[in-house]
Amino acid sequence: MRYNRFGRTDIRVSNICLGTMTWGEQNSEQDSWDQMDFAMAQGINFIDTAELYPVPRRQETFGRTEEYIGNWMAMRGVRDKTILATKVVGRSGDEWFRTNANITRLNREQITEALEQSLKRLKTDYVDIYQLHWPDRPLNIFSNSRGYVHYDMDDIIPLDETLGVLNDLVKQGKIRHIGLSNETAWGVMKSLHHAEQDGLPRVQSIQNAYNMLNRLFEQDLAEVSMREDVSLLAYSPIAGGALSGKYLGGKLPEGSRIQLFPEFADRTRKPGVDPAIEKYLSLAEDMGLTLLQLAHKFVDSRPFITSSIIGATTMDQLRENIAAFDVEWNDELEKAVNKIHLENPDPAP
Repeated sequence: MRYNRFGRTDIRVSNICLGTMTWGEQNSEQDSWDQMDFAMAQGINFIDTAELYPVPRRQETFGRTEEYIGNWMAMRGVRDKTILATKVVGRSGDEWFRTNANITRLNREQITEALEQSLKRLKTDYVDIYQLHWPDRPLNIFSNSRGYVHYDMDDIIPLDETLGVLNDLVKQGKIRHIGLSNETAWGVMKSLHHAEQDGLPRVQSIQNAYNMLNRLFEQDLAEVSMREDVSLLAYSPIAGGALSGKYLGGKLPEGSRIQLFPEFADRTRKPGVDPAIEKYLSLAEDMGLTLLQLAHKFVDSRPFITSSIIGATTMDQLRENIAAFDVEWNDELEKAVNKIHLENPDPAP
């Protein structure tokens, strides 16, 4: 296990972060405990969650994942050994997240309520990293992320206002550091500008999708990450399971995420995806690797990566994911992957 500096802080996080978004939907509480016990035994010190989890988000289950983690940390007595990251939802029409609001917003009242509820579920007085799950302003950054669509909205919560709320919570000792998620280069730089100009907390991380099928982070955000020491916490390093090869040729394995929740197919069931995966699979086989090893080590070998967020619904998957990081990356792999990328650029943003 490798430990990397988190942003410009004194925190060192494992290069593998344990993702949790299936816990409480596809995974039971016992499953989650087994995964956390195993991950910690392998040297993973970093767990990422969110108030929204598990996915798909539902009123009946939101917050359940945090409860599982809180119960485990309390029973195992490992809060001081765990770097814990969670998130507050951005703007949405899901009125059930908040007590007195029918639209979730990144304002003082709602952030404060969200954090207090997360701390209660997590059975802790503080979180190490508190992230904005997505911005208050609308962006086409998920399944329809081709091109730019500009939204003029007078009621967007300004970033400096949101950062001001987080600043107060940092001063109260409830948050150690802050991060962004599903954000753009403009959003990151604007946040850093407010930190320098107004004495607000400095954004230390960004959690965006990044994998061999979606390298859009490299276009602008990678330079921001490197020059400003904003750590990339890469989610979906195997593209929601697509880079295991299990969905090739239209396959839909029983119990898989897309079989259970077809809405998750939006990112990876696109015309250019299978041809790209087939090329990466052929490369992996030629190099004596599995496709999973190639996919994970590609992400792990990027200079702007601080930690890859892995997820699993079975212990066998978790073991295989963690073991994939032991592969050695080399120039031959780099050139071959880049050649395929140029032929099949970002088919699953």
